[in-house]
Amino acid sequence: MANVCDLSAHQAKTSAQGPAPYTDEEARENAKKAGVKERPKVFYNELDADGGFIRQANTLLQSYGDGPDKWPVEAGRYRIYWAKGCNWSNRPVIARNILGLQDVITDELLEWTGETNQFGWGFRNSPGHQDPDTGAYFLSEFYENTIPGFNGRATTPTVVDIIEKKATNNDYHRLTNYIEVQFRALQPADAPDLYPKKYRKEIDEFNDWLFDHVNNGHYRMAFTRNPDIYQEAFDDFYGSLDKLEKRLGENRFLFGDYITDSDIRLFVSLNRWDLAYFKNIGPVRRRIVDYKNIWGYLRELYAIPAFKDATYLEDFARGRSADTGDADFADWHARVASKLDLQKLWADDGQRKALSSHPDEVYLRHPAGETPEDYQSEISFCPWNSEKQEDRDPRNPKNGQISVDPSINPLKGLL
Repeated sequence: MANVCDLSAHQAKTSAQGPAPYTDEEARENAKKAGVKERPKVFYNELDADGGFIRQANTLLQSYGDGPDKWPVEAGRYRIYWAKGCNWSNRPVIARNILGLQDVITDELLEWTGETNQFGWGFRNSPGHQDPDTGAYFLSEFYENTIPGFNGRATTPTVVDIIEKKATNNDYHRLTNYIEVQFRALQPADAPDLYPKKYRKEIDEFNDWLFDHVNNGHYRMAFTRNPDIYQEAFDDFYGSLDKLEKRLGENRFLFGDYITDSDIRLFVSLNRWDLAYFKNIGPVRRRIVDYKNIWGYLRELYAIPAFKDATYLEDFARGRSADTGDADFADWHARVASKLDLQKLWADDGQRKALSSHPDEVYLRHPAGETPEDYQSEISFCPWNSEKQEDRDPRNPKNGQISVDPSINPLKGLL
């Protein structure tokens, strides 16, 4: 089996050599061989009558553990298929690496197929543009193996059973929680506790608020065709950042002295905002670097290898443009971003340690004597996975609600 869990190898392969040429013609030939349909487009499938973006529900919600309705917890059986630019993708890889599960759950980076990604995610960086371990040309093949006739978007991240060649789970809302809880028995004994059992209700509530207002905020602006809906999403996003800026002025991390699952979710959305996301939403109210507390918080997290190794700042800075910068009106990526010293810019100054009563320890540890069985609980259902579109509509007043103002840490002094 190929060694696919080493992120430095991914970076060397994709950065030094660049992606192998992959034409639309070849992608069509591969799709014909694999029996793969075109990837559904967001514009036709996930915009409502008013032009607002309502993201599709995740399809694969089956969890891991014992029992006929769960995938077995086994080392070497699963692989995370993910993409550099997808903020949902980075989450499970960061969580896996923090928890020391690199040899238990492997990973593989995906890229666009062909020139226009007509058939969705695939294996641009593999010989013959085919996954060497499963023979697949496209991510959607694993979905078809699991759900014959699948017609939705095959999304990243997706965890695949590489033995059965089936997609097992694409629920990015709860996927990190599955890894944290249901794979506890395969983690090192001293692995950090990112999802303390005692506080899962508070973390889940905050995460579901964070999805609507921040994680999905970019997409609400980027996909809508309605100026009024755009403005609503714009105000919501920046209003939420103001609340988080206040919260992080008093807390080293979102819930206090220790990194939790929620910090992974905020980091992966904001680390690409100034380099990539901004260009899809138009004029910005403030750059992320202009939020003193958020910016310091992101740099501290980036200094941690598990976060840094799954973040591709230089790729974000290059953008997608073929412009070399010679044109009078070359884009910002070609003229400026690609020349920035991003490692210097993102260097942590260590000042946020003063907010913690444990400045040299960023992770909570499991209590002495706790067993993997003690740590188990049912992972809550995420409302953003409801089959009803109205339940996933960001404009529905009942969605994205939270019982405590997000500017306040409800676990202050407890975690």
